[in-house]
Amino acid sequence: MLIDWFQVNQEILWFTTIAIDLSFAIILFRVFGRQGLYASIVISLLLANLQGPKLTEIFGLQTSMGVILYSSIYFATDLLSERYGKSEATRAVMIGFMVSVIIIVMISISLIYMPATAPETAALALNIHEATATLFDFTPRFVLGSLLAYLLSQRFDVWIFHVIKKKTQGHHLWLRNNVSTILSQAIDTVIYGVVVWWGVVDFTTAMQLALAKYFFKILIALIDTPFIYLARDWDVEDKDWVSEKEVAR
Repeated sequence: MLIDWFQVNQEILWFTTIAIDLSFAIILFRVFGRQGLYASIVISLLLANLQGPKLTEIFGLQTSMGVILYSSIYFATDLLSERYGKSEATRAVMIGFMVSVIIIVMISISLIYMPATAPETAALALNIHEATATLFDFTPRFVLGSLLAYLLSQRFDVWIFHVIKKKTQGHHLWLRNNVSTILSQAIDTVIYGVVVWWGVVDFTTAMQLALAKYFFKILIALIDTPFIYLARDWDVEDKDWVSEKEVAR
């Protein structure tokens, strides 16, 4: 019954999904400290690549699961910036970039393998192979656009976050959190729209698709503000998960 209700109320499902995604991010931070935020970025990138091609409609606008599941990446880098400084946030961005490269390379290699032909599994193997190819047959345009958009927008996000923090003398966390995310998401949206969509569709259509997704990105930036305030003042210890006995050994 709950699934049926959410299928009818997609906008409520969208808000619920964002809340769950951000909640998992702060739980990881609460339990594992900065390592939990690194994990949150990696998980979000994996989910965005796995479910990104899935398109849906929220508020009458077409968007993808990639936009929804990308939310905790900017949240995690902003929280790393706030708690641990610019260098830690930049390191997380570069870890995320390498994870994206590895995902694309390894999935692309997996598509070269032909499906099994044994009679008892041939039909299933072919169906899975074709479904995987449909989701993950990355074009050079997609690879270039997604990696370039991620790297430039995330590096800008970290930089502008600290510019605003310095200008406001460490006050107004809500301002740097929202402005840095909104501006960096604009860069991400324009790069992705121009590199990935322009040429597949005309420029006007490419920008319309990009702007529709940008609307959701702005909403997500506003929604994550209470979460970053909640997590900022937590007394979180960055534990060394290797015991003294293991170190000595």
